[in-house]
Amino acid sequence: MDIYRKKTIWKFLLLIFAVIIGLGSLLYTHNLVNDLKNEERKKAELLARTWRMLINSSEDEEYIGFLFSIIENNTTIPVILADEDDNIIGFHNFDTLKLKDPAYLAGQLTRLKEKSEPIVIDYGGGSKNFIYYKDSIILSRLTYYPYVQLAVIIMFISIAYFAFSMSRKAEQNRVWVGMSKETAHQLGTPTSSLSALSELISSKYPDTNISRELNRDVERLEKITHRFSKIGSVPELKNENILSIINSSLEYLKLRSSSRITFTIENDIPEDTIIPLNAPLFEWVIENVCKNAIDAMNGEGSILIRLSGSDGQVIIDITDTGKGIPKAAQKNIFKPGYTTKARGWGLGLSLSQRIIELYHNGKIFVKHSEPLKGSTIRIILKTK
Repeated sequence: MDIYRKKTIWKFLLLIFAVIIGLGSLLYTHNLVNDLKNEERKKAELLARTWRMLINSSEDEEYIGFLFSIIENNTTIPVILADEDDNIIGFHNFDTLKLKDPAYLAGQLTRLKEKSEPIVIDYGGGSKNFIYYKDSIILSRLTYYPYVQLAVIIMFISIAYFAFSMSRKAEQNRVWVGMSKETAHQLGTPTSSLSALSELISSKYPDTNISRELNRDVERLEKITHRFSKIGSVPELKNENILSIINSSLEYLKLRSSSRITFTIENDIPEDTIIPLNAPLFEWVIENVCKNAIDAMNGEGSILIRLSGSDGQVIIDITDTGKGIPKAAQKNIFKPGYTTKARGWGLGLSLSQRIIELYHNGKIFVKHSEPLKGSTIRIILKTK
């Protein structure tokens, strides 16, 4: 559990880091934009004074040329000079192609009037003109810059996190596959010896229950060895009777579970329902889920397996009367290494999920869980 708590903390810190960078960028750019707006306001006011001086000027041509040069040097701020009746006297820095449309400037003037207060040019005697202006193209682009930057940061962190997760997942898969194959190899020799011993006992004591049960356990070990040896390779699916396989799994579990555990099957599908399965692996899933349920009930309670079907699917609900699964743990129980038990590697449900979702193209998840009342694990399989 500590591993996943640490991973959650790192995810949270990564998110906080991204938010701090984004907010810092937004704040800095916001202040920068405000400073530039003030500068552009000053430029617009300078233009207003220049226009007033130009209109009232009786100076020589050199001075008038200087005033015109101030106006011409404004190459970034779109401005419109209008009188009190909204007649456009002059304009600067608008799209030359759009100016061919007679209504373009009038529309721009209307929008500028709605957006901000104009700069008033008072000539005295009640005569006034107004300068309307809008943010320069550079300023408009700069306004959106922090949002673009924040999106890039989030994208970069997402890609880094995804790559890190995929790398860790691939590494974990290689470890599990290696461990599984090594386990199969180690089980092989004692299983072969037990098989030979079982045959010897059966030949001498053919009618004893011990002999029959020993044979079944040896077959079970051989099946488990076969399962572990196949992890990491694509299993072969065959058309199997789903009800028969579940019954077989429960029969095995009943003989090896406490007498205080009751197993019940409720079947709402035809008894001859056939679906594509790898029987040894699917039996493993049923056993894993049921064994976890038995642990959750401390060896006393009931397990109900209910089969239903809809829209080309078989739904298997495995319900126990155990202590339930905490809501915070429901997303983690299928992760490799997660376990609440003192002993165990936390691989059972992880491998079960891999078998159902990767090999059988189905789904397995916690359908419902209530503290001290029990849980329901749902498995969904396609019939074709």
